[in-house]
Amino acid sequence: MWEDIWGDHMHHGFYDLHSTVSVSDHRAAQIRMIQESLHFANVSEDSTKWPKSIVDVGCGIGGSSRYLAKKYGATAVGITLSPVQVQRANALAAAQGLAHKVSFQVADALEQPFPDGQFDLVWSMESGEHMPDKEKFVGELARVAAPGGTIIIVTWCHRDLGPGEESLQPWEQNLLKRICDAYYLPAWCSTADYVRMLQSLSLQDIKSADWSPFVAPFWPAVIRSALTWKGLTSLLRNGLKPIKGALAMPLMIEGYKKNLIKFAIITCRKPE
Repeated sequence: MWEDIWGDHMHHGFYDLHSTVSVSDHRAAQIRMIQESLHFANVSEDSTKWPKSIVDVGCGIGGSSRYLAKKYGATAVGITLSPVQVQRANALAAAQGLAHKVSFQVADALEQPFPDGQFDLVWSMESGEHMPDKEKFVGELARVAAPGGTIIIVTWCHRDLGPGEESLQPWEQNLLKRICDAYYLPAWCSTADYVRMLQSLSLQDIKSADWSPFVAPFWPAVIRSALTWKGLTSLLRNGLKPIKGALAMPLMIEGYKKNLIKFAIITCRKPE
């Protein structure tokens, strides 16, 4: 259903704050999200320094993997828990003539089936929020990164706690619980928590940013697409779970507007 309406990039778009957004801009904004993430992480434009091996952790149907493999001429492997996503991702890679460069497999991001130090670029686009053990998730990203390799995490977070705060406010906890129940998500963490975890692993050049303003048009656009005839018939055809998810979309918008939900990018480099 998502692919039919939005294409093969199962993540937010990155929008220009100073221009109006047309329907045709949304898929372009999803590509811009990938480009802006690479730029933020200082992935070199020098072709002699391009990553040669990439892992896409929580790959969905492989949109990022295929884009990165084509951009850098690299080999890429995507992992997801979903056999359905793996089957579709491999079919799309074959259809696009990329089967020799890109592959997908069912694997657990918390126990990745790769040796230490294998990948020049470790990519996680909106999968961190699905991880029940954030420490283990970050540890695995660091483990499979090659010396000098780049790690890029783009994920949903809750706001950083202020001085003297030990937890979110009750209303904030309640709103997040409703979202997590709708999207089958475990507990969230803050951007500051991710930075702390990366620091504990002695990773270098750690940077983070709140990109919430740049993704603000995304959820209203998803809601509008769900309310089209095509979207409504797809929802009804696919059963109760997608409908439950669609009904929770306004909660995401509320979370952003109240500065509870943050769309975060966190990047770093593994020491040589």
